[in-house]
Amino acid sequence: MEAVFANRFRSILTALGIIFGVAAVIAMMAIGNGAQQEILDQMKLVGVNNIVIIPVSRNGSGGNDQDGAGKEKTSKYSPGLTLKDAVSIKSIIPTVEKVSPEIIYETGIIKDGIKGTATLTGVTPDFFEVFNLNLQNGYMFTSSQAETGAAVCIVGPNIASRFFSQEEPIGKFIKCGSLWLKVIGVLEGRKYAGTGAEDMGISNYNANIYAPIQTILLRYKDRAAITEASIHGESETMVFYGGRGFSSFSSSSGMDEASNYHQVDKMVIQVKESSQLTATVKIIKDMLLRRHGSVEDFEIKVPELLLKQEQKTKDIFNIVLGAIASISLLVGGIGIMNIMLASVMERIREIGVRRATGATRKDIVFQFLTEATLISITGGLIGIILGIGLSKVIMKITDILTIVSLISIVISFGVSVAVGIIFGYMPAKHAAEQDPVESLRHD
Repeated sequence: MEAVFANRFRSILTALGIIFGVAAVIAMMAIGNGAQQEILDQMKLVGVNNIVIIPVSRNGSGGNDQDGAGKEKTSKYSPGLTLKDAVSIKSIIPTVEKVSPEIIYETGIIKDGIKGTATLTGVTPDFFEVFNLNLQNGYMFTSSQAETGAAVCIVGPNIASRFFSQEEPIGKFIKCGSLWLKVIGVLEGRKYAGTGAEDMGISNYNANIYAPIQTILLRYKDRAAITEASIHGESETMVFYGGRGFSSFSSSSGMDEASNYHQVDKMVIQVKESSQLTATVKIIKDMLLRRHGSVEDFEIKVPELLLKQEQKTKDIFNIVLGAIASISLLVGGIGIMNIMLASVMERIREIGVRRATGATRKDIVFQFLTEATLISITGGLIGIILGIGLSKVIMKITDILTIVSLISIVISFGVSVAVGIIFGYMPAKHAAEQDPVESLRHD
């Protein structure tokens, strides 16, 4: 202890490598833990073993095209994604557990003079099971309400807090578009995934309103229905955002590639086992191509596979970061060894005096090894504090989730102590091997 405190500046320089090495390991592992937690949160939001099908605009839907030989090529007809597709997938493919079609509209909402906009989504009862959504209050759609298209809805917690802040929403009415819907349930709050969520079939459940899918088809708009406007070549203009169709409630002449002729805006299919995902995707694609006249006007995504690939990429990135941070510990160990060797050379006479007064080689080894271990332990403790602080700073400045785990602290501290012992042993052994007589003669 006296030797360490007598040379404070040298001891601090010796410990710097350990301090920054431990801090770097803790901070890097915190970033890795945060990334892993985000993946797990997304997995919970996505649901288990899901396949997402979204509509896309068909090629050549505006009319006839010319092929290379100059002959006219008539574009094939496709009815688009429909409820019949969902029924067929569920009834024919044995690996499918549940199918949740969705019809999505952006609509204005009014309640007691409070106005706003929200996403009105037509769903089946399977929707809430597929995405593991629970109710905070109220009850789910009954089979009678789902089949008859009753004017009822379930709202997200954000809608409930904004439009029903002074009253219990259950049993009250809210105007969505031109229709008053009775609120029968309020969803529990769920963390929204944000970036990349739409690609995985995740929507902001907290800010949406859900009605039975038959309610949307019967009381709002059924794009598969034949109307006088469609006979005359007019259609409701639909603008696509990330595969979803949002109604602008206006008409335009003819069908362009931005027009949404699909009855369903999204379809989420839950497979019984993860091992069946790839095979089921192939079967679904073949089935939809046959039903759509060989027109591939849909896109199939497998969120679980996307997340696993993302997890694999992040794991590799975290391993690289961990390896780079571990190099700091190695450099710190080398620094300890160099400084301790220099210390031995400076204290040769002290070693001779100790040996002459009865100290054994084991005592000398223990003395210098203790100094190295003390420096590494102190550096490790300072590094832990710095690493935790650095993790908090990274999360605050970059908005990257960081989670400091106990295992990262234990590992980094254990490695720092081990480094002190391993790299301190060689200088200690060198000190113990000094000849006592020659050491006494050293100036």
